[in-house]
Amino acid sequence: MYLFDLDGTLIDSNGVWVEVDRVFLSRRGFTATPEYCHTVGHSIFPVAAQYTKDYYHLEESPQEIMDEWTALAGDAYSHHVPLKEGAREFLEYSRDRGEPMVLTTACVPQMCKAALERHNLTPFFSSILFAQELGVEKRDPRYFQAVLTHLGVRAEDCTLFEDSPGACRTAKEAGIRVVGVYDPFYADYQEELRAVSHRYIRSFMELLPKSN
Repeated sequence: MYLFDLDGTLIDSNGVWVEVDRVFLSRRGFTATPEYCHTVGHSIFPVAAQYTKDYYHLEESPQEIMDEWTALAGDAYSHHVPLKEGAREFLEYSRDRGEPMVLTTACVPQMCKAALERHNLTPFFSSILFAQELGVEKRDPRYFQAVLTHLGVRAEDCTLFEDSPGACRTAKEAGIRVVGVYDPFYADYQEELRAVSHRYIRSFMELLPKSN
């Protein structure tokens, strides 16, 4: 079974959240620190909102913060975020080979569904699992155990495609085969990504059969 991340793996969306952070914080006279970017970039929405509130000592509630983030990012997911190179071709190739595929993502559900609808990706997946609904961050070792339990599959029967080094590490530790996918958001962590992946790719085109 193939397990796919969404943001930064199938769609080129990590830059959206960099801009959301920039606009959100600039409205309040702040800039994003490297520590802040690293932390929220690995978090699920409610955890990231609480962290933002605490880190910048904001008056807004976590829900108000999430609502503003959603308003800032919504148009991009519905109309602008492109697919990563080779993503559709690899999904089609895997479908044609009869490979079961599941989407497992930390993306906000409504954003995820908007992007899937825009690119007509939903039919490729037998299930869509949201980290936000599971209540566990992907870098938490419990996350992939919860995914495997929910799907009723063994770790050794699964391959994960993922751009986050933290998520790749926890998946590998859980016994899942890991394909690390390059994304500019994690450009400074590529050696780490290589180290925690069984295979590293810069494009899904590398996984397609070569035409004669």
